[in-house]
Amino acid sequence: MDEKELKNIVEAILLSANEPISLDRLLEVFDEWQRPTKEHLGIIINDLKEDFVSRSFEIVQVATGFTIQTKKEYSNWIARMQIEKPTKYSRALLETLAIIAYKQPVTRADIEDIRGVAVSSQIIKTLLEREWIRISGYKNVAGKPAVYTTTREFLNYFNLKYLNELPTLPEVTEALTLHNPNEEHITE
Repeated sequence: MDEKELKNIVEAILLSANEPISLDRLLEVFDEWQRPTKEHLGIIINDLKEDFVSRSFEIVQVATGFTIQTKKEYSNWIARMQIEKPTKYSRALLETLAIIAYKQPVTRADIEDIRGVAVSSQIIKTLLEREWIRISGYKNVAGKPAVYTTTREFLNYFNLKYLNELPTLPEVTEALTLHNPNEEHITE
């Protein structure tokens, strides 16, 4: 198989995938006799990234693999076409998620101590259902409370490869002060 055909196959797979695709998963697509090496696939993906530099989309590596997505500078145009209303998350839910992301592993009591108010069971349930957080264990104290951490799905959704790519806390604090404190919902 020639280089151009291999690039076209990888591009087609990434374009049609509904989720990020790992190099290992890409390798599974090929018959053994025509399977490129993992290193060769990495080179192909880098070549595609270069090909897409002047395009409206790009290849992004997230926690679970590679995905093709529209570049951020075109999101405003795409938003004009969306008929479906974006999901709205309450400030309390986003604060809870931020605490888990920055302070993990944490218990519900830890979250409540930081926020200064009780955490609604519905918030935890929503975060678990979205698979943005998971119960990673139970703290060895009275009551054995669940310990929460973020998931790979959280990283994928927020376009991160690693947790250390989260903005620093001063950046987050600054961004939050730019919002009206009376704002009830924040749009996704």
